[in-house]
Amino acid sequence: MDSNELLKKVRKIEIKTKGLSQNIFAGEYHSAFKGRGMTFSEVREYQYGDDVRDIDWNVTARHNRPYIKVYEEERELTVMLMIDVSGSRMFGAQGVQKREMIAEIAATLAFSAIQNNDKVGLIFFTDKIEKFIPPKKGKKHILLLIREMLEFKPESSGTDVNMALEYLTSVLKKRCATFLVSDFIDTHDYYKSMSIASRKHDLTAIQVYDKRETQLPDVGLMKLLDAERGETRWIDTSSKKVRQAYNKWWYERQLAMNETMQRCKVEVASIATDEDYVKSLMGMFKKRGAK
Repeated sequence: MDSNELLKKVRKIEIKTKGLSQNIFAGEYHSAFKGRGMTFSEVREYQYGDDVRDIDWNVTARHNRPYIKVYEEERELTVMLMIDVSGSRMFGAQGVQKREMIAEIAATLAFSAIQNNDKVGLIFFTDKIEKFIPPKKGKKHILLLIREMLEFKPESSGTDVNMALEYLTSVLKKRCATFLVSDFIDTHDYYKSMSIASRKHDLTAIQVYDKRETQLPDVGLMKLLDAERGETRWIDTSSKKVRQAYNKWWYERQLAMNETMQRCKVEVASIATDEDYVKSLMGMFKKRGAK
């Protein structure tokens, strides 16, 4: 991608995602993460109009009348974008390529963060940490992150979510809001590292997938490429058994992923490349804001 083409793509994503973050996500983002950048100060008696979600039930039980927790807002919230840049992100049979949608989603989150005066950092990972960009504020920094998302060329092609989460936990000591964006095509068990990371940080998962990955079409012999291993093989998609086995593999993988997220108390949004990601992100923000 030459520099002019890259600048055009960056500008296109900036216009679209900045508009979304200003006009649609600004209030939802603030509501979803309000209190994440707050520190506990004291308790006081409940007053009319206070948020019932702030009630301290232990103190309330001791005094037989409602008390609420009072918070002091910290100067800023740190947002980390953990982006899967493995080989499978290049797939895109229906809609755009996964990497393009991942870049747009990450850019929307980044612009939403700076609208809230938060710092944004970036971790690119495959089966190794490819790049770490420390959190900073400002539009110039966000545009740098978008450029990196579009043109970054990883050294490896595999995926290791477990390793990436361990890195997050070790490198960032202060609690931050973390968005893990991946297709989650990963053979590693990441339950333990996700459980630790979700306790230390405010972790949200966003799965980006292509609907063609969910089932095989009946088109006879098909050559498949494993983009992460660099291996190709022929399969007979006219075989009902082959199609059923593939469908079962996808279903069980999704089930395992969702069970892991649920056990770790991590909110997850699954977004297909031919869908409008705005609706999914809005739903995720509203769900978090209601808690």
